[in-house]
Amino acid sequence: MRKIKAAYIEPDDYFPEEIRKKYKLGEFAESEELYKIKSVMLGHAVGDALGVPVEFRKREQIAKNPVTNMRGYGTYNMPAGTWSDDTSMSLCALDALCDNDWTWEKLMDNYVAWIEGGKYTADGKAFDIGHTCLKALMKYKRDKIPAKECGCRGEYSNGNGSLMRIHPFVLYAAFTMMKGGDEDYFKWLSFIKRASSLTHAHDRSIMGCYIYGHCLTFLLEEQSKESLKKGIDFAKNSLDYFPEFHHYDRIFDSDFANLPASEIKSSGYVVDTLEAALWCVLTTDNYRDCVLKAVNLGEDTDTVAAVAGGLAGALYGYDAIPKEWLDTLLHRDYIEGMCESAADVWTKRGTFE
Repeated sequence: MRKIKAAYIEPDDYFPEEIRKKYKLGEFAESEELYKIKSVMLGHAVGDALGVPVEFRKREQIAKNPVTNMRGYGTYNMPAGTWSDDTSMSLCALDALCDNDWTWEKLMDNYVAWIEGGKYTADGKAFDIGHTCLKALMKYKRDKIPAKECGCRGEYSNGNGSLMRIHPFVLYAAFTMMKGGDEDYFKWLSFIKRASSLTHAHDRSIMGCYIYGHCLTFLLEEQSKESLKKGIDFAKNSLDYFPEFHHYDRIFDSDFANLPASEIKSSGYVVDTLEAALWCVLTTDNYRDCVLKAVNLGEDTDTVAAVAGGLAGALYGYDAIPKEWLDTLLHRDYIEGMCESAADVWTKRGTFE
């Protein structure tokens, strides 16, 4: 956990307000809650942007010119620092969850505003969306199906589209739910299931979100590899009754982190994405190496790096994200502003429904 260092505080009028805001002095000091939210949201967005230019490229192709820094164009011909649907859908959720009166319908409305009007994008247009997410949004918008019933339930609807956008819900729950007790845990499970099921309602996708959610929640409590492993173990011991549990057996194996890269798949299948992201976090010791390792695995580069980046952000903190990458990220201030709104609203709440 990041410790907020005590420091000598000058009188409020010592520096002008503009300077105090810029450098977060005095009453503008950044809270630990905000720092954690930024660490996850920006860690995710930076990983996404690193992977966008080489999405769908095979590992062998990328190995000829490995990604070592932010680069532009490539797959979608977009400038460096452009983020994709992973971050856009995450911001749709974060924005909705900042409203004390949010509903699942309002959240789906945000997804529609993204795909139809380019809201929550890096450059005013949505250039990437998964088939399952699109199908769910069409059911909601065109067919007027209630938000809670739009998710696709077929076995072939187990892409990573809910896993890639689940972190705002995990953050929301971590800062608004009452701490401790079986009742709260079952509420948490129900909440994460509903969040995934907006687009991905098959139990395998929900299970992936559960595992990720346990890992992130434990990292928010304590920033350490041991905490991440505790999150995995807690999921293993708590979810073994779940019908899709066996699909994630490799993650729960004690030798999982020792697997060679050749054994790690990085496709858009939810199981592959979660395995690859966790493997990258477990086999590196800093944010930079983690997300670069994820991108250079190839295939669904943006999502694997985004999922790994959110966890690595929680593990190493916002300050560990390379400054040059943050400076390249398009509309970084917009994302950070939304994080500030979330921290302000969530820390004033006591429970979630």
